[in-house]
Amino acid sequence: MALLDGKVAIITGGANRIGLAIAQKFAAEGATPVIADLKTPAEENFFFVETNVTQPASLTNLVDQVVAKYGHIDVLVANAGITEHKGPVSQLDEENWNAVINVDLNGVVLTNKYMVAQMEKQGTPASVIYTSSILGVVGAANSQVYSAAKAGVANFTRSQGVTYVKTKIRFNAIAPGYVNTALSKTLPESVTSTMVERMPIGRLLEPEEIANVALFLASDLSTALTGAVINADGEYTAQ
Repeated sequence: MALLDGKVAIITGGANRIGLAIAQKFAAEGATPVIADLKTPAEENFFFVETNVTQPASLTNLVDQVVAKYGHIDVLVANAGITEHKGPVSQLDEENWNAVINVDLNGVVLTNKYMVAQMEKQGTPASVIYTSSILGVVGAANSQVYSAAKAGVANFTRSQGVTYVKTKIRFNAIAPGYVNTALSKTLPESVTSTMVERMPIGRLLEPEEIANVALFLASDLSTALTGAVINADGEYTAQ
């Protein structure tokens, strides 16, 4: 039996790179991936709903279409995001700040609102996975808005976990290091060399490696192998 048999999984930002790798991994394990993106996915076999994660009407349409077609939503991977204009805060691009916060943080929260509302109605086990970043944990020079947005996603995940601890919905965030994607290939060699130097593994991560983590978190293994849970009072107890 595959790990995600019968599960319907929505992946925002799933048209390419990490999101597409997650969709492909989920499909290989029996899930039905739904790509929610502004762009048509490179993989034509997946159900695609054009989606703007910053617009409630667009997210409501996504839920309505998926439920009408499949009847339920079991997994959400909130992966949609955009990049920042790097520089010191004294040279902050305010327009870029607002755009990144709107997609990378507000978009995650709004997506969560509408998808989780459907999961609550179903009352069945469900998994919500957010894409944060190592920069949301440690920060980086000249990374102002991306670091702030991803740190917000990380702590939002913790709050959701405590809020829904007594339900069947679980919440996790993945905080990858630097990943080898089409975007990274467009960067100057000096930049990618610095990225590799910062990676203890000595290389950039591959999208498939992030997809493997998402697969574990989406599967029932993530509950079966967890050694402790956090209760509604924020206290950890052994299972």
